[in-house]
Amino acid sequence: MILTPSRSEMLTIRGLRCHVRHWGRDGAPKIFMMHGWMDVGASFQFVVDALQGDWHVIAPDWRGFGLSARSGADTYWFPDYLADLDAILRHYAPGQAVNLLGHSMGGNVVGLYAGARPERIRKLINLEGAGLRAPRPEQTPGRYAQWLDGLLEKPELRSYATQSAVAARLQKTNPRLSDERAAFLAQHWSAQNDVGQWEILGDPVHKQAGPLPYHVEDILACWDAITAPVLWVEADQTNMWDWLGAQPKGRVELDRRLGHLRNLRRETIVGAGHMLHHDQPVALARLIEDFLQD
Repeated sequence: MILTPSRSEMLTIRGLRCHVRHWGRDGAPKIFMMHGWMDVGASFQFVVDALQGDWHVIAPDWRGFGLSARSGADTYWFPDYLADLDAILRHYAPGQAVNLLGHSMGGNVVGLYAGARPERIRKLINLEGAGLRAPRPEQTPGRYAQWLDGLLEKPELRSYATQSAVAARLQKTNPRLSDERAAFLAQHWSAQNDVGQWEILGDPVHKQAGPLPYHVEDILACWDAITAPVLWVEADQTNMWDWLGAQPKGRVELDRRLGHLRNLRRETIVGAGHMLHHDQPVALARLIEDFLQD
């Protein structure tokens, strides 16, 4: 496996240290790639390896993930991701319309941001960032109670005896991962602690349920405001329905949501699950470059 060299940079974003990974030539056209929940910017390595053009890929670790600082708060609020993204784009591409890609949670963030700042987006790529199923109002008291109960506990993530065990855990979640790719991801997904155990580089607070309902129509209002062309990519073996809703209703709801994007291209990648940038990076890279070079 031949890897495209990357370089790391630390920025202070809204009072927190943010780790940013770069690939490619400074001065080349930029692609910003935003990772999903419990992932890291280095996760896009395999897609970068498959790109054929001259690109400068910029992939931050969201706050509380990877090498970026943890917030120190007892809850992560979703609007903070938008504000962090806004600060990152102002730093690296002031006054420019950018190529912006997001996967899963990152896809949700970039979709909201593209509606809030439509003039900042040249082209938008959303990898399975369709959001959550709409909650029922009567679930609200229980949601608040669950959040309050969670604040009384100290969340923890499991640690592992070896980095190889971390790689095996990644392969358990995604059996499509080769040994080489799992070993690479484990290097960036974990770090050794003072007692020699390997800890996941994610704030355990992310495990706690938030108190606020998912307001689908508010999200779609942001999608309505997007003016840039949008590429939606999903996997043929996705488990997206676990949080969007079981089929066939989940598919109907996804189609309804995507109908709010006025300039949309839809693609499906065969032989991939939700981590499609790990499973089929060559196919994904071809779609990305074809879309951006239109």
